[in-house]
Amino acid sequence: MTVVTKMKGFAAATGFAATLLTGGATYAFADDVTLTMAVPDWPPTRVMKKFFDEQYKPASGNKVKLDVDFIPWPDFYTRVNASLTSGEQKYNFIVSDSQWLGAFVEGGYYRKINDLVDADPDFKKTMESIHPAVYNAYSTYPYKSANLYGFPQFPDVLVTYGRKDVLCNDEEQAAFKAKYNEKLPCTGDEISNMDWNTFEHIGEFFMRKKGEKLAGQVLDDDFYGIAYQAGKGYDFSTTSVHTFMWQHGGNIWDETKAPTGHAEGVVNSPESIAGMEHFLKLLKYMPPVVKTGTMDIFVSDQLFREGKVAMNVDWVGLGEASLDPKSSKVSDKLVFGMAPGLRGADGKIDHTEQIGGQPFVLTTWTTPEQTKEAVAFVKWWLSPEMQNKFAAAGGQSAIKSVYEDPKYATYRPWNKAFAESLDWQKDMWHVPQFFELLTQQQDQFDLAITGKQDAKTTMDNVAKFQEDLLKNAGLIQ
Repeated sequence: MTVVTKMKGFAAATGFAATLLTGGATYAFADDVTLTMAVPDWPPTRVMKKFFDEQYKPASGNKVKLDVDFIPWPDFYTRVNASLTSGEQKYNFIVSDSQWLGAFVEGGYYRKINDLVDADPDFKKTMESIHPAVYNAYSTYPYKSANLYGFPQFPDVLVTYGRKDVLCNDEEQAAFKAKYNEKLPCTGDEISNMDWNTFEHIGEFFMRKKGEKLAGQVLDDDFYGIAYQAGKGYDFSTTSVHTFMWQHGGNIWDETKAPTGHAEGVVNSPESIAGMEHFLKLLKYMPPVVKTGTMDIFVSDQLFREGKVAMNVDWVGLGEASLDPKSSKVSDKLVFGMAPGLRGADGKIDHTEQIGGQPFVLTTWTTPEQTKEAVAFVKWWLSPEMQNKFAAAGGQSAIKSVYEDPKYATYRPWNKAFAESLDWQKDMWHVPQFFELLTQQQDQFDLAITGKQDAKTTMDNVAKFQEDLLKNAGLIQ
C-alpha cells in the first residue's frame, strides 16, 4: 500500500478521507482550508457562525474552518479599512456594508464574482431570485451595473417596534382618539399603515413624567413616545435623513447619473430641505439623549428594551434582544409593523427608506482553493433550506421563494413587515468617496440635531461639499 501525502501552502498536516477501491485500498487525503472572515458583532453574524460550526459539511471533503473576527459596529469600518489598506491580507471573506463596495473595489481589495456566479447555472438562478433592491445594493458596483462583487449575507430594513401593552390599552386608546380624532395604532397592520403625522402624535401623546400614569400604572421614570436613530457615529443620522429626503420628493446625489448629475440643487433642493426639517421636527418627542447627537441604533434599541419608549424605528437585525426576557423588560409586550411613511394627497403612504444589511465579499488575494470553499459555503447559505433556518433563528432572507412563503411570517413577529418593506428600499452611494461624503454629512447633520444649525444651512453645506468633492473626483462635470 502506498500513501501519498499532499502538502499545500503552509499546511504542515492535513486531515484525510479514506476511499476503498477495487483491488486494494488507496487513501485520498483532504486539505485543511481556513477562511478568515471579518464581520460586525451582532445576532445575524453570530447565528451564521453557529450554523457553520454545527451544520455545515463541505461537499469537497476538505476540512473547512471559518475563523471569524467579531468586530463591534462602531469600530467595524475603521478596523476593516485598516486591515485592507495595511497590506496584511488577513481576511479572505468580509461581511461588508454595501457603501464600501466602490472604495474597496477600486482599491483592489474586493474580488469580482461574475465568473463564480456564471460558472454555476443553479447558483446564478439563486442570485437572480434575490429581491432587486437587495441585489443592486449588495452585489453591484457601479451601483445597478452588471458587475457583481457581493453575495447577500443579511438583508436588513427599518421597522417599527411597538409596546402593545401601552398602544392597545383601552384608556390610552380612548384618550388618543379624543385628542387627535384618530385610532392609536395597536396591531402590526395598523402600525404598517401609520404615517409620520400619526407617529408624531404618538410622540407627543406619550410624553409622560415620572409619577404620571401610563396604561393605568404610575411611572417610576420619565417615558417617551418615539425614538429613531439620530447619532453622529458612522451612518446613523444619515440613514434617517435619507429616508425623509426621498419621501418628501428630494434626493441624495445620484451616482447612476454621473457625470451629469449634480449634488447642488438636488441635495439642497426645497424638497430635500423639507425632509430634513421634518426629521428635526420629531426630535422633541424623543428621549433627551437625542439632543446630544448620540442617539444611535443601539441607544434607541436599549431605551426601548428598558421600557422607556412606546415606539422605536430600528433595524430588524437588532430585534432578537427585544424578544429575550434576559435583555428586555418588554419581551412579552411586542408588536411590529413597517416603518412610518409620508402620506400623499391620494391617501397612499410612501415608505421609501434607506436599506441596511450587508453582503459577503471575497478579497482578491484569496486562493483558488479558499475561493472554491467560500463559494460552496455561500451556495449552502443561500439555499432555501438554510435561508428558512436562518429566518427561523432570527435572520432574514431576500430570496423571493423564501420571504413570500406564508410560513416566513411565522418565524418572527417582524417578518411580515420585513417582507412588505423590501419594495421600498434604496441605497446610499457606492462610490470610492463614500467615506468623505458620509463623514462630512454626519458632522453637518449633528450640528442640526444638536440645535446649532438650521436645516437649510445644513443641506446647503452638504450640497456644496459634495459638489466640490465629486467634481474633483471627476464624478460631476
